[in-house]
Order: sequence, then C-alpha cells, then structure tokens
Amino acid sequence: MAKILMITGDFTEDYETMVPFQTLLACSHEVDAICPGKNAGDSVKTAIHDFEGDQTYTEKPGHNFALNASFSDINVGDYDALVIPGGRAPEYLRLNKEVLAMVRHFFDENKPVAAICHGAQLLAAAGVLSGKNCSAYPACAPEVAAVGGKYAEIEVTDAVTDGNLVTAPAWPAHPAWMKQFMALL
Repeated sequence: MAKILMITGDFTEDYETMVPFQTLLACSHEVDAICPGKNAGDSVKTAIHDFEGDQTYTEKPGHNFALNASFSDINVGDYDALVIPGGRAPEYLRLNKEVLAMVRHFFDENKPVAAICHGAQLLAAAGVLSGKNCSAYPACAPEVAAVGGKYAEIEVTDAVTDGNLVTAPAWPAHPAWMKQFMALL
C-alpha cells in the first residue's frame, strides 16, 4: 500500500481533512498528516464549511485534528503521494517555502497528488498548474487561470484527473475524488 503525506494547517476544512485521512487509512494506506511548526500529537483547528444559499460558504468551528507526524522530520522522498485539503489553511501554507518545495517534489517525480477546494491556492503558488486541468472552489478559478492552469468547471460532486493530479471543488465530491486518487495509487 502507499505511503501518503497530507499537508494541512489551522482552519483546514474539517471534512476535507478528516474524511480522506480516515478513508485512506481504512484502505490500508499509511498517511502522515503534518503542519509547519507542529509536531506529532499537536492539533490543528478545523472549520466546517457549508453551502446554505449565501453568496459563498458559511464557516463554523470544526473539530481539532491531531497530527500524527512532525513537519521537521519529513523527507518527501519517502512518500508515494500527496493530499492537500482545502479550507483556509492553503491561504497561509502557500507562503511557506518548505511546503512549496514539498509540493513541487510530487510533481517533479510525477507522484499522485489529490487537492480539493482551496488546495488549488497551494498548487498555484507552487507553480505546478501550467497546462493542467484543475478543479477547485469556484472562487479559486482566477488563481488557477493566472498561473496557466485550465479551471475545470464541474459539478460539486465530481472530480477531475489530469495526469498525476486529482482535484475537486469541495467536500461533496469526496467519493469521486477519493476513487480517482486511489486509482492512481
């Protein structure tokens, strides 16, 4: 089975972190969840984003998500694949040079990458979207296009695969997103 790295942070979207983490573990994959500046046993705060008819999603406090690996101990060469949850965490993760280098490694080595929702912000900042079809939360479409990606406007329950990259707009796409990602594993 695959050894998978999940890069997350405070105010990551609850479902987009917990569900893939637990799903991949249940399918016998090894998943290490990390956050810059944090160690195994530390937690990140999550937020629950919902679609309630407003102009954008609503945000409520989520659960604390316990990290099971230390950021400073990670050697990305030891991992077969990468998962990038959405929420607000990618907003600040994209400012971390070490995180950007980690993301680039998976593309340089053509390893599977799954990103959802605002995870596209991290992909855009890492400079890995040129020529790629990429879905994301619709508010991220300008960022995908600005770096030469092709924003895939799909149903909120769908996902899209382009080479080693599997992306989806939000947590309602979990079944399609995880199915396509696991096919690459």
